[in-house]
Amino acid sequence: MPRKPFIAGNWKMNKTICEGIALANELKGLVEGINDVDIAVCPTFVALSKIGDAIKGSNIMLGAQDTFWKESGAWTRQIAPGMLLDAGAKWVIIGHSETRGRFGTVDAELEGVLNYFGEKDITVNMKAKAAFAVGLNTIIACGELLSEREAGKTDEVIVAQMKTDLAGFSNEQAMKMVIAYEPVWAIGTGKVCDAEEADRVCGVIRKVIKEMYGAEIAEAVRIQYGGSVKPDNAAELLGKPNIDGALVGGAALKASDFVGIIKGAR
Repeated sequence: MPRKPFIAGNWKMNKTICEGIALANELKGLVEGINDVDIAVCPTFVALSKIGDAIKGSNIMLGAQDTFWKESGAWTRQIAPGMLLDAGAKWVIIGHSETRGRFGTVDAELEGVLNYFGEKDITVNMKAKAAFAVGLNTIIACGELLSEREAGKTDEVIVAQMKTDLAGFSNEQAMKMVIAYEPVWAIGTGKVCDAEEADRVCGVIRKVIKEMYGAEIAEAVRIQYGGSVKPDNAAELLGKPNIDGALVGGAALKASDFVGIIKGAR
């Protein structure tokens, strides 16, 4: 059975609530009637409920950009999965390279303080399990640094991330996972991984899933590509057999560009 394409927009630390509502309202009109592609937007935590209200009744789903692995307690600044669900979210991104402190480009002021972000594969795994426990769907991100690619370690890095990130789920949970392959060096840099190579790495991810959960689940799991996806390269990337959608950053902040990518998935 063909995998339904899934295009998710990660707004990152962009858009005020008013700006986000305006973008959501514009987007609603442009994607109305598109039923052969799953669509989601992932605004900041503070805008979640308002964006959720704006897209209610449309074919756009709401996602969050991160979560925590506990439902309550003395965890200042953290957001529990149940809180995201209560705000209307159906999806959550877990393990994005930027929460891991792995950036394609690093501002000078961040040199030496990247460990502030602190995400590890074990916490990605814990967060995903907590999300599934309350009924949230997960987009689990992975990707290699430029230095790792240049050292010929791309596959080694991806396999190691996936083996920890995806460990210990039920078959039912594994079937619902979405994996986002985002080469770190392509995020926000304007560089795009060659479509053939992106597809190859997504195939590596699918092979790991097959080894962990079997062929049926591996064939069902959707794998997105992320990293400077734009309307003019979307169709080539999304036409590859192992790429089932996109996790979109900068281009998700402009309705026409985001819709161009969605059309590329059709």
